[in-house]
Amino acid sequence: MYELIITEKPNASKKVAEALADGKPIKENMNGVPYYKVTHGNRDIVVACAVGHLYGLGEKEKKGWRFPVFDIEWKPAAEISKKSGFSKKYLTVIKKLSKEADEFTVATDYDQEGSVIGKNVVVFACKRKDANRMKFSTLTKPDLIEAYENKSKHLDFAQAEAGDARHHLDFYNGINYSRALTSSIKTAGSFKLMSTGRVQGPTLKIIVDREKEIKAFKAIPFWQIELQGNVNKGEIIAWHKEDKFWDKEKANKVMKKVKNEKKAVVDKTEKKQFKQQAPFPFDLTSLQIEAYRCHRISPKETLEIAQELYTSGVISYPRTSSQQLTEKIGFKKIFASLSKQKQYSGLIKKLLLKKILKPNNGRKTDPAHPAIYPTGNIPNLSNEREQKIYDLIVKRFMATFAEHALRETMTIDVNCKDEIFIAKGTRTVEKGWHVFYEPYVKIEEEELPSVNKEDIVMVKKIKMHDKETQPPKRYTPASIIKELEKKNLGTKATRASIVDTLFQRGYVDGKAIGATNLGIKTVETLEKYAPKIVDEDLTRHFEEEMEQIMENKRKSDDVLDEAKEKIKEIISDFKKHEKEIGKNLLAANIETRDELSYLGKCIICKKGELHMRRGKYGNFVACNKYPKCKTTFSLPHNALIKPAKKECEVCKYPMVLAIKRGKRPQNFCLNKKCPSKHVEGDAGKEAKEIAKGIVEKECPKCKEGKLILRGSIYGKFYGCSKYPKCKYTEKLGEGPLKEDFAKKKGKS
Repeated sequence: MYELIITEKPNASKKVAEALADGKPIKENMNGVPYYKVTHGNRDIVVACAVGHLYGLGEKEKKGWRFPVFDIEWKPAAEISKKSGFSKKYLTVIKKLSKEADEFTVATDYDQEGSVIGKNVVVFACKRKDANRMKFSTLTKPDLIEAYENKSKHLDFAQAEAGDARHHLDFYNGINYSRALTSSIKTAGSFKLMSTGRVQGPTLKIIVDREKEIKAFKAIPFWQIELQGNVNKGEIIAWHKEDKFWDKEKANKVMKKVKNEKKAVVDKTEKKQFKQQAPFPFDLTSLQIEAYRCHRISPKETLEIAQELYTSGVISYPRTSSQQLTEKIGFKKIFASLSKQKQYSGLIKKLLLKKILKPNNGRKTDPAHPAIYPTGNIPNLSNEREQKIYDLIVKRFMATFAEHALRETMTIDVNCKDEIFIAKGTRTVEKGWHVFYEPYVKIEEEELPSVNKEDIVMVKKIKMHDKETQPPKRYTPASIIKELEKKNLGTKATRASIVDTLFQRGYVDGKAIGATNLGIKTVETLEKYAPKIVDEDLTRHFEEEMEQIMENKRKSDDVLDEAKEKIKEIISDFKKHEKEIGKNLLAANIETRDELSYLGKCIICKKGELHMRRGKYGNFVACNKYPKCKTTFSLPHNALIKPAKKECEVCKYPMVLAIKRGKRPQNFCLNKKCPSKHVEGDAGKEAKEIAKGIVEKECPKCKEGKLILRGSIYGKFYGCSKYPKCKYTEKLGEGPLKEDFAKKKGKS
């Protein structure tokens, strides 16, 4: 008999086993699923893993396309979705291992999702009502040993119940509203899978409301008057104290008065110093916002990278809402470990000179986890983006312990013929925490020359600027996450994926997130016929209800019963207007499809339009005048393709944008024969000789094939003749030229 410890991910099971093993863990394998046997003290332990959710919610009985649906239950994930088929073997292993176990411990992530995963495995797979619970924030050996030695004798039922209720609520809302939308389009004589959900609908409305605000915006003109001059060998730029003139006549009057003046005088100066406090430690949202600001890494990808860093043991648990660090984590120990990394050693020496190490904690807390921090373990980072996120976390951690920065503002009032112009500048007096957070400190330094009252300013230029008010900005992937948090919609772990879903469904588009025609029409239609589906107040109400479940102030059954009644009312109203809703949504889908696929006028027939289309063998571009015009262009299969909304400068063909994961988006021309895709000079000459067989180059990878000239939508390249056995490729001019090792055909 042994104790069975269940973790959330394979890497976590390895970390737990290595931490608890008195010697070396024994790795076993069952049907390709690894698990570990260890001895800890006098106790035999087996550590096995899930792969996230091994159970999901599904209908008890499938009775066709009906709604509303509430008769659901937890089922093995592999039975619900083909995408989860791989999880079946992990569930089988846990079931088999549980038969010989006499004690059970859950070591999944300590949050709602982890608690639901652990409880479901214990109840459904292990056939137990309860188990021990390990609670930890890092996958380091000391933390894991402490978590094991101090494990709770019971599951965290309140957390699991709140997570369970959230899953049920999301399922109720998602399946019923999505089926209702899809069914309405069926009534209009077409078929299109539509989706919305408890948080997705209100999120889309927020974006649509901003889009409407932008479109309805009417610019208001205003005028500003600028004075440029020199004083005490320094330059000065000052603006009229009125700032914005809303009356052009008034602005002209002032301008007429001062425009020919060559001298002005310093009327007043003022200096003020202020402390700029060190930043707070990262919670998940602030990490996502900062990663997007500094590196343009999306919130969703930031979470994925942070999760990888956590499971590899180099940072603490990332799905936290806390901005606080406690002494319990061992500040000096972490700094000592980080100092072994050359790029941080110098900065850490400066920090360790401080008598007291105290972080500048924020107000936000999380009962389960502290703020995000580096563990000190030496990372083995696989790519540049992981390095960027890790560096950001380390430097933020250091900066929170540093002294406040000292900044100084200076204001100079300049009198020009009794009209006052004001120059403002700000400079850093003492860098403080800036030193530790470089290069991520983005602070403008604008130092003014040192002046005294009555100093003469030599006027170089006075000019009036015609300006107008600007519409509100569209949301970015980071700012919409911040907005959802402010409105208490969704959770720290789900907000990024909700926004990503809106992109996938075609409701929103662009780096600056704009609502598509489909997104706008969907919200408008729902607002008219079923407004509760996009009502953020209703969503926020149930978020608060789930917090009360966590605090044992409400029962989940009561909350779910209330939700069912609300959904029944909403669906009842929806069905009364199903046909009208369907017509509106179908029209919006068609308009949006054409809008998002349009590349430009057909360059062959000059009459049709080029649109991206999906075919049996993948995406392609075709003229909408088919069959009269049979113009087509192929598109790559390994990238997300979007219209670039511009034409090639060389051949004037439309351009498209290819987006590959982890790489910069690439613009390319549809024209395979575009001169821009051909290489000139020695590399171009060599390519022609290789194509004709005059020169041969050995494949540097397999050493068996020869490099041959191939072409793609991106241009010409070399590929191995042994493809698909050898998949080596090389850009033209990238490798050595023929004189380095080429052989003339038929000669050695």
